[in-house]
Amino acid sequence: MGLDQYLDGWRPGVVQVEDGLSGAPSAAFAAALDQPEVRGGALPPLWHWFHFLEWPPGGALGADGHPLAGHFLPPVPDRRRMIAGGRVSWRAPLQLGRRATRVSALQGVEVKRGRTGEMVFVTVRHEVVQGGVLCLVEEHDVVYRSGDARHRAFERPDRRVESDSPWQLRLHADSVLLFRMSALTANSHRIHYDESYARDVEGYPGVVVHGPLLALLMAELPRRAGEKLASLRYRFKKPVFAGDEVLVTGGPDGGFAVVGAGIHAEAEARFGL
Repeated sequence: MGLDQYLDGWRPGVVQVEDGLSGAPSAAFAAALDQPEVRGGALPPLWHWFHFLEWPPGGALGADGHPLAGHFLPPVPDRRRMIAGGRVSWRAPLQLGRRATRVSALQGVEVKRGRTGEMVFVTVRHEVVQGGVLCLVEEHDVVYRSGDARHRAFERPDRRVESDSPWQLRLHADSVLLFRMSALTANSHRIHYDESYARDVEGYPGVVVHGPLLALLMAELPRRAGEKLASLRYRFKKPVFAGDEVLVTGGPDGGFAVVGAGIHAEAEARFGL
């Protein structure tokens, strides 16, 4: 029985939410990275992910910590969620402390079959408007599997990675950073903080580093170099686990990567907003 049957007729409508873009989440994330506090002005690239959040009640969560149901969650059984990647283009800076509106719509849904079985690819498109101006357009690609996700093999870094890339940032994520990232993004998925669950239920060798954190760090490189992003296309290829050391690399050519046991994530950027 294929997953297509569960998706027949599933076409969720448009959702609109507002957020005041308080400076508190930005201050908290800057502190988590040991960076100076962002005081007013433009929101750094991808930091809008700390806004427009949903906090469902505890009784609405499943055993994995994710909501049992949600507007853009496909109605497939025994759902396992992974973020595959996304694309963001900035049209105008988002200003901290000013109310903004996000309009979200289902962009596409597709069932594919891989080595480990069927997967549902869901793409959601977001548009964020502030003061009547379209500031950014974003597409999120999320993959959902059904059933037992165990018995997988994962590569982990076994040596310190070095690079001659002009921009570099070394990440050695610990459980404290992952806890803070989960809180800042309202992400209660247990793979990011519950080691026994991540290992025994979902088949990972340890706690999983958030994919969005890897994307945020790739976007940090040009920000710290004084460059402004016009667009970013990112893709997650293999997970990073707490305790693993990886290197975030990039440069003015617009190519970025998270490197450890091979390439864990990669991105392409355009500058000039």
